[in-house]
Amino acid sequence: FFSDDECQWKGPFYFIQGADPQFGLMKAWTCGDTKNGDDEWGEEIKLAEQAVQAINKLNPKPKFFVLCGDLVHGMPGTQWRKNQEQDLKNVLKNTDEDIPLVFVSGNHDLGNAPTRETIDDYCKNWGDDYFSFWVGGVFFLVLNSQLFFDSSQCPQLKQAQDAWLDEQLAVAAKQKCKHIIVFQHIPLFLRNPDEDHSYFNLDKSVREEIMEKFHKAGIKAVFAGHYHRNAGGSYKGLEMVVSSAIGCQLGEDTHGLRVVVVTEEKLVHRYYSLNELSSQGIGKELLDMLAEQ
Repeated sequence: FFSDDECQWKGPFYFIQGADPQFGLMKAWTCGDTKNGDDEWGEEIKLAEQAVQAINKLNPKPKFFVLCGDLVHGMPGTQWRKNQEQDLKNVLKNTDEDIPLVFVSGNHDLGNAPTRETIDDYCKNWGDDYFSFWVGGVFFLVLNSQLFFDSSQCPQLKQAQDAWLDEQLAVAAKQKCKHIIVFQHIPLFLRNPDEDHSYFNLDKSVREEIMEKFHKAGIKAVFAGHYHRNAGGSYKGLEMVVSSAIGCQLGEDTHGLRVVVVTEEKLVHRYYSLNELSSQGIGKELLDMLAEQ
């Protein structure tokens, strides 16, 4: 959905990263039943609407709005999933038509151990589970991190993504892009590259292989969600940015969105609460960077 001339650098721009609107989790979390307690999501609808309204008001407009997974809480095949997906689509339809939406698949979208069927179903609903695109001389990769987390039910699909990723990085190396940026749902790590494996990050051996591959390819940053808290760290100059949720908060952060400014030299980002972004828009220091040519 971005044209070919997007391979050229044209000056600073910005995009919006959101994560985990996860329709249904707030009720499920409150009642302590994360398997079946997701039968209400009115609260999340309001938050997602607030996010869309805040983004629509921004001036200048962001180049795109990326949602880093867990679009809804209902796992594949569960009772409320279809209604949750439809309600999210109804909210997102109101996004300004000049702001493309980029969807990233999360564990709730595909299941913790995805299958060919759950991935096909996601693709029918939201688009490819992995793909790449260019914006203004910057190369973006969207990855299916469930294939890194547990591909036991679909090993061929993991091999296919791995092969595709190597091809894409080879293309990027030839193209002389300004930056390469990755979006995925599960963070490589939350704070330290050598932290222990948990539900919220990737297995150490998998992580080490990916980090080294990304580092060698010159990838600038990986943006993820999944943790429902803000976190992050770095590995040999690769920045890991973990953004909190639009929906349910599991820590002390506010419902929010991250504004990411891309300049010729670097990425500068800041997490805004939905209230702050709605009422004040983007802060002056970021706007000044966008104005620099």
